[in-house]
Amino acid sequence: MKEKVPGFRPGLAILQVGDRDDSNIYISMKLKAAAEIGISANHVKLPNTATEAEVLRCITTLNEDPAIHGFIVQLPLDTDKPISTEKVTNAVAPEKDVDGLTSVNAGKLSRGDLGDCFIPCTPKGCMELIRQTGIQIAGKKAVVIGRSKIVGAPMHDLLLWSHATVTTCHTKTAALAEEVSKADILVVAAGKPEMVKGEWIKPGAIVIDCGINHIPDNTKPSGKTVVGDVAYSAAKERASYITPVPGGVGPMTVAMLMQSTVESAQRFLEQSQPGKWNIQYNKLSLRTPVPSDIEVSRACVPKRIGHLAREVGLLPEEVEPYGQTKAKVLLSTLKRLKDQPDGKYVVVTGITPTPLGEGKSTTTIGLAQALGACLNLNVFACVRQPSQGPTFGIKGGAAGGGYSQVIPMEEFNLHLTGDIHAITAANNLVAAAIDARMFHELTQSDQALYNRLVPLINGVRKFSDIQLRRLQRLGIEKTDPGTLTDEERNKFVRLDIDPDTITWQRVIDTNDRFLRKITIGQSPTEKGFTRTAQFDITVASEIMAVLALTDGLEDMRRRLGKMVVASSKKGEPVTTDDLGVTGALAVLMKDAVKPNLMQTLEGTPVFVHAGPFANIAHGNSSVLADKIALKLVGQEGFVVTEAGFGADIGMEKFFNIKCRYSGLRPHVVVLVATVRALKMHGGGPTVTAGVPLPKEYTEENLQLLAKGCSNLGKQIQNARTFGTPVVVAVNAFKSDTEAELQLVIQLAKEAGAFEAVKCTHWAEGGKGAVALAQAVQRASREPSNFKFLYDVQLPVVEKIRIIAQQIYGADDIELSPEAEQKVVVYTKQGFGNLPICMAKTHLSLSHDPEKKGVPTGFILPIRDIRASVGAGFLYPLVGTMSTMPGLPTRPCFYDIDLDPVSEQVNGLF
Repeated sequence: MKEKVPGFRPGLAILQVGDRDDSNIYISMKLKAAAEIGISANHVKLPNTATEAEVLRCITTLNEDPAIHGFIVQLPLDTDKPISTEKVTNAVAPEKDVDGLTSVNAGKLSRGDLGDCFIPCTPKGCMELIRQTGIQIAGKKAVVIGRSKIVGAPMHDLLLWSHATVTTCHTKTAALAEEVSKADILVVAAGKPEMVKGEWIKPGAIVIDCGINHIPDNTKPSGKTVVGDVAYSAAKERASYITPVPGGVGPMTVAMLMQSTVESAQRFLEQSQPGKWNIQYNKLSLRTPVPSDIEVSRACVPKRIGHLAREVGLLPEEVEPYGQTKAKVLLSTLKRLKDQPDGKYVVVTGITPTPLGEGKSTTTIGLAQALGACLNLNVFACVRQPSQGPTFGIKGGAAGGGYSQVIPMEEFNLHLTGDIHAITAANNLVAAAIDARMFHELTQSDQALYNRLVPLINGVRKFSDIQLRRLQRLGIEKTDPGTLTDEERNKFVRLDIDPDTITWQRVIDTNDRFLRKITIGQSPTEKGFTRTAQFDITVASEIMAVLALTDGLEDMRRRLGKMVVASSKKGEPVTTDDLGVTGALAVLMKDAVKPNLMQTLEGTPVFVHAGPFANIAHGNSSVLADKIALKLVGQEGFVVTEAGFGADIGMEKFFNIKCRYSGLRPHVVVLVATVRALKMHGGGPTVTAGVPLPKEYTEENLQLLAKGCSNLGKQIQNARTFGTPVVVAVNAFKSDTEAELQLVIQLAKEAGAFEAVKCTHWAEGGKGAVALAQAVQRASREPSNFKFLYDVQLPVVEKIRIIAQQIYGADDIELSPEAEQKVVVYTKQGFGNLPICMAKTHLSLSHDPEKKGVPTGFILPIRDIRASVGAGFLYPLVGTMSTMPGLPTRPCFYDIDLDPVSEQVNGLF
């Protein structure tokens, strides 16, 4: 076992109540045997004053400990309290009950399910002793004296299932000597010293004596000796084999306990390792025409989230349910599975879309359903969490659509598990700390600031850990607050933030256009220290980008501390660590860092985690969700993740930012295209949400379509630039003709796609994406030649130019004076080697959303550059964009209401 899983040790727990001398001896023997063979044994001892509730709580703790694989309660319980032995033994988890005393294991034994239960250790040892004689059990006459559930009853069952003819006797049995004399195999567990006489034994019988009895013996220093239930001296003359007491069954019982513990550990490893999931899929009841998304969602009854977690190999202690349909998955899962190989990694992206979207999320879910429910492969979908802004603004839900969506929709789109609210709280804590610090520095002397930052507590000043880190950054190696010079105190207490350089904004998860520019500090208590600020939408916060790119709690804490919020008046970066809020941010984000588990309509698992904007951030779900999913699916499984917007934005950032930090390498790119969008790129009229499509989109027009396929060809080229095979998914709409769909497929292959297929998963669920799933499976077997687009060590301007020219098709770039100054500042501050996250429109390959197809001959204007140092990228701003969208004239919430009786959300989708 150690060879297969380095560092793994089976774990045994022995729970003792009280302090009986005989129990102490037995436990000592078990602990010694465990140590000899490498089992990690844990002796848990409760006082004899422990109540039944305290004993049961202790059992629950041991049941939930993943390091404990075997668990026994030492009997009898040494207590005067009213404690039910039956209740205590049955509280042990059956899968850890290596003593075989629970009703579950006893029931399986009585039914003959010997391969699916634990057998009590003494009867198991007795059977091993009988087998070692070499005498055939089948057909023999066996007599068992004793009927306890520890020895007698299970011994009867074991002999019976080994095809012996079994008689169970006890102290009340009439003509006991006569019954014993018929036995070819005799097992005695009556608890009566030397009750079975030697002359009762059938000549040649096998005698197993389980008794341990103390009788007076003046020749012994203790005044007593140990004998069995059989008169050994006389019986050994008639038996062919007989076990001595002591030294017979006892050591074998201990050996069987060790064996069962190892077996339990092996089962644990088998269940913990990714393999073929034993998962049940939901059968869809397809309707035509397809009902609304919310009707489809509510027509499906989701599996309980705990059941789904077990199906995909998660342990109970790795899952924190939030109700019945969603749960947090602990990061300890990744540690447990660290030595397991990853599955196949697939990223779903798209051509340059229309404002209506072309179905990337729907394709992500449909593909996952096809791989799982139709092809019977292990598969996880990993998607972003939607923002409340679009949900209540103009977009509605973001769970996919039709028969390819995450359910329940309401849970997915509303709050989920509160991650976005945690980010809002953390972000605004930083904002408050910035303004408060500037206010206090402007109104207090160095000494007053120092006295407040490092206060006297019980007459002693002491630096906190975060203050010591600041001193180190300042080059001050002192740790005693009393030894700082006046100059050092000045450097320590004054961040000296230049208000004009503040890049950190407050956030809110609502489309509130009137917060785009605000004036803060107008209360008289702020003494006239006002400044212009703004609100962004929460998902634009750098903390969201940190959440999406982190690979664990420690890494998240480090990234949160590195976030740059402004520059000092000397041009030095001011970080959240300088503000002293890093620990508080980590505390606020400690639950948000755990991925959220949900499911698709067909019952395949989905991780919903993080939701960074795809323009000013990288637009991908979390690295942690992908990493855990890749371990859970196993080597032959698939993880399907989605990149926001078109391939020129989301996919490029997926490769150059997310993959760079995660170390993961994708096997396949799925590029989503629609006839509608390609006709728009061919010169079709404007497509507007809520307005009927012009006839160019509802009637066959092969010429317009062929012209627009230039955009498809460019995006295929963009994907292949990274050395990854491309499968094109052509999402079919009702108005598309077969000739149009086949033309797109033909031109996609001519442009270099590995394969291109028609998809109908919106209307048919996984069934409609089977061809896509099969193509992805084939493409995943292709050799990987993955490479990044640029070296991060290149100058900032050169990295921007490479993206603009090779991905967008620009002739060159042009930086505004402000952008040029930022290049100088960030390079000087040591951030020039960060990857680039371009913030531009998603509606064109260029900076101008009106330029469709494949624009050429343009210069890409860079109006500003900003830094997300904690997340780990610089983001140039291309054109004019806002991170706080406004509400439309008629927002989605006009139709939203709550049924007060059923508590059902209506009108949201």
